[in-house]
Amino acid sequence: MIPHMTWLTWLLLAALVAVVAAVTGIKPKGTRHVANTRMMGAARIVLILIAIIVAYAVYRAR
Repeated sequence: MIPHMTWLTWLLLAALVAVVAAVTGIKPKGTRHVANTRMMGAARIVLILIAIIVAYAVYRAR
């Protein structure tokens, strides 16, 4: 385990993985296809905006 990784770092890493999965449309087998719907498009935009805000906050905190 890396000694400098706090719980917040792990949370940010998990959020980034979720953003990548949502933006690329990765899904488990047997689930409903929603990648090309308007709701998923809106969700992708919101996730990208949240990622930008978090990245900016991390940059300003440094």
